[in-house]
Amino acid sequence: MTVAISYAYAVARDDGALHEALTGVFGVSGAPVRLVRTEDCDGLVVAVSPVPSNDFDEESLRRHLEDLDWVERTARAHHRVVEALAGRTTVLPLRLVTLYRDDERVRSALADGCDGFASRLDELTSRAEWGVKVFVDEPSSGTPQDPPAAELSPGRAYLSRRRDRRNAREDAYRRAGQAVSRIESAARAHAVGRVRHRPQQGALGPRTGQNVSNDAYLVPLRDAEDFRAEVAQAADGFTGVRVEITGPWAPYSFAAADLPQGRTDAAP
Repeated sequence: MTVAISYAYAVARDDGALHEALTGVFGVSGAPVRLVRTEDCDGLVVAVSPVPSNDFDEESLRRHLEDLDWVERTARAHHRVVEALAGRTTVLPLRLVTLYRDDERVRSALADGCDGFASRLDELTSRAEWGVKVFVDEPSSGTPQDPPAAELSPGRAYLSRRRDRRNAREDAYRRAGQAVSRIESAARAHAVGRVRHRPQQGALGPRTGQNVSNDAYLVPLRDAEDFRAEVAQAADGFTGVRVEITGPWAPYSFAAADLPQGRTDAAP
């Protein structure tokens, strides 16, 4: 017999209508989402859904987390629930694959962390997360400084091409560094928080170019348009450098720090 355990998505303050936001929303494993609450916790709730324990035990999770397709599907389902809540109220997204043995454990964790959750929700009210990534497109070669390769010996032509590529690459990264500095200055004028993430590489990296900066900013809703416009403008004029601005998002990068999390021990 497969035992169901509780997968937790986010903490939110229920205004009495959050269940409407979750109507027709299905979480991880395709299960409907419900709200778990406790008394004397300022109206806070945790959004959860049941998942099969045999698919989320330690061995299964280790295998799943090496499967990028599984991770992507799970992340999309997790995000779908968080965004449904964020469309109605301020949320504290929990980490991907936050598990409890049952709803009673969820209720206990909510009661234990009630003050911290409530305080953080107050700090994040009327604010959203924006992502800003800077990419540099490495040129295949630089501007030739020597005579055309046909006028050089094969050895000198090869060294000339290598030097040009190196110089062009250094120039591109120097421009990217200048763009990052200007973007950071523009963002600080509006953001009330910043988290530096590691640049995305490998399977998570861009199809073209290199990600050299990957930051999240917490921005008041009233400043969102100015933030976006001024950050985009700060990157203008830098050849081979492009900026990607995404948002507004639920405050994933600012929600979970120093707050109690579920245990991943899924054994019944």
